[in-house]
Amino acid sequence: MQQPLYILTESTQRTSGLDARRSNVAAGRAVASAVRTTLGPRGMDKMLVDSSGEVVVTNDGATILKEMDIEHPAAQMLVEVAESQEAEVGDGTTTAAVLAGELLARAEDLLDDDVHATAVVEGYHEALRLALDAVDGMLIEGDVDRDVLLTVAESAMTGKGTGDIATHVLAEIVVDAVLQVADDDRHVDRDDIRVFTRTGASAAATELVRGVVFETEPANDNMPRTVEDASVAVLDLKLDVRSGEVDTEYTITSVEQLDAALSAEDAERRAIAESLADAGVDVVFCSKKISDPVAAHLADAGILAFSNVKKSDARAFARATGARRLGTLDGMESSDLGSAASVRVEKQSGDDVVFVEGSDASRTVTLYVRGSTDHVVDETERAIDDALGVTVAAYADGDVVPGAGAVEIAIADRLRAGANAVTGRKALAVEAFADAVDAIPRTLAENAGLDPIDSLV
Repeated sequence: MQQPLYILTESTQRTSGLDARRSNVAAGRAVASAVRTTLGPRGMDKMLVDSSGEVVVTNDGATILKEMDIEHPAAQMLVEVAESQEAEVGDGTTTAAVLAGELLARAEDLLDDDVHATAVVEGYHEALRLALDAVDGMLIEGDVDRDVLLTVAESAMTGKGTGDIATHVLAEIVVDAVLQVADDDRHVDRDDIRVFTRTGASAAATELVRGVVFETEPANDNMPRTVEDASVAVLDLKLDVRSGEVDTEYTITSVEQLDAALSAEDAERRAIAESLADAGVDVVFCSKKISDPVAAHLADAGILAFSNVKKSDARAFARATGARRLGTLDGMESSDLGSAASVRVEKQSGDDVVFVEGSDASRTVTLYVRGSTDHVVDETERAIDDALGVTVAAYADGDVVPGAGAVEIAIADRLRAGANAVTGRKALAVEAFADAVDAIPRTLAENAGLDPIDSLV
C-alpha cells in the first residue's frame, strides 16, 4: 500500500470544510469585536501591552489592529481591510473592521440556513451596487469650502484624547495646513504636511508652522542661532576638500611642505565658505557632511549651517523656501537660493529644535504637536493624522455625506427596498447585507449608552 505524501510540517494544522469556515468567521468576528467598543465619539479606549511591557492607551482602530499580534489568516485579512481603508482615506478603520465582521457573521447565518455560498456572494455584490447608488444620492451638493472642511476634520477627531486642546482648534490647524499646500487642482501631497511632536508643554501650544520643524544642532557652536529674512541654500554635496577619484599619496620631506599642504587645504575650505557668503547665503542645509574646518569658516562668515540632514528634510526645506537643491557650488546663482522669514534654533528639553519658517506661499507646513505626556502627544498625533486624511479626501473629491450613522441607515433602507426586486435566495443575502450595515449606527448608539432599537426607529 502506498504511503501518503506529506508536504506540510508536523506542527502545521490543516482544517477544511465546515470547520475551516467556522474558524475563519470566528477569527473575523473576534477582530471586529476587539475594536467595536471604540467606535464613535463615546467609544472606549483600549490598553495594549506588548511583550516588552510597553503600554499604549488609545481608541484609534488602526493603532489597535496594528499593535495586535494576529496570526490567523482570516483575521489578518480583516486587518488588511482596515489598513487599506487607512491608506486610502486616513480614517474609518474601525468602521471597516466592524462592517467586515458583521458581513462574515451574516454570511455564516445564511450558510447555516442552506443558502449556497455562490448565492451569498452574488447577493453581496448586488447589495454593494445598491449601496453605492444610495451613497451617490446622499452627496451634499455645493462647494466643499473651509466651513465644510472644518466640520469634516472636527468629526474625525471627536472622542479622541487630545489633551487640553479643543477639537475645533485642532480642526482649524488641520484645515489651514491642507489649504496651504493644496495646488490649483485641489491636489494635496501628504508629504508636504509634516507632523513634529514634542512633550514639555500643554497640548494647547500645538501650532501650525508654515515651514519645517526638525531636531538637529548647528554644524558649529559659534554659528548664529537666529537668522531673520534668510537666504537659504539646500545642498546635496559634501562640504570639504575635494578628493580625487584615484587615491594619491604625497611624500612630505620638510615642515615647510607640510605647512604649505595644510595651508592649501585650509584655503580650499575657506573658499567654500567665501563662495557661499559671496552668493548672499545666510543658512545652509546640507544632506551630506560638512567638515569641522568648513563649519568653522562658515561660522566666521556668520552663516548658520546644518550637516547630514535627511533627504526628506532637504526636500521639505526646498519646498518651504523655494530653493533649488544643488549638487555643486559652481555656477550658483541667486535664483538657486530660497528665502525664509526666519530660521531659529531653540533649546527645548535639552535638545536643539530648528524652526524654518517660510513665507505665506510656503508649500510645506509642519503641525507642531505639543503635550504634557507621551500619551497625550501620541493620541493627538493620531487624531491629527485621521483628520488630515479625511480632510484631504474631502477637499480633493469635493464630496461629503452626512455622518453619525445617517448614511448607513439610508443604505440599509435602500437595500431592504431593493431586495424585493432581487430574485431567488440572493434577496436573502441583500437583506443580510442591510442588517450588517445597520450594525454601525447600532454600535454608535450602544457605545453612547443609548438603546439601539429606539435610536434606529
